[in-house]
Amino acid sequence: MIKYAMSEHYYVYIMTNKYNTVLYTGVTNDLVRRVYEHKNKLVEGFTAKYNLTKLVYYEVFNDIKEAINREKQIKGWKREKKEDLIKEFNPMWKDLYEEIV
Repeated sequence: MIKYAMSEHYYVYIMTNKYNTVLYTGVTNDLVRRVYEHKNKLVEGFTAKYNLTKLVYYEVFNDIKEAINREKQIKGWKREKKEDLIKEFNPMWKDLYEEIV
């Protein structure tokens, strides 16, 4: 019997609020579901408290360890460096949710 490995993807993402004043970096294996949860405040915590409902950045990985390491790296950056990363990927800071659903 041949086993087919399912291609699993992992995502590092950045959420912000309406005014782009607060940033949150996270990691997930289901970006659409996770952003939906943030947008609808289905999980208590930082993103619900600060109304972070806008997906402004994401990266895709095949390895969960790489994704977690990248999340930690970005979380360790100063805000200015995070803003530069977002601006390069999404210059207008638009909500990317509709592009991923």
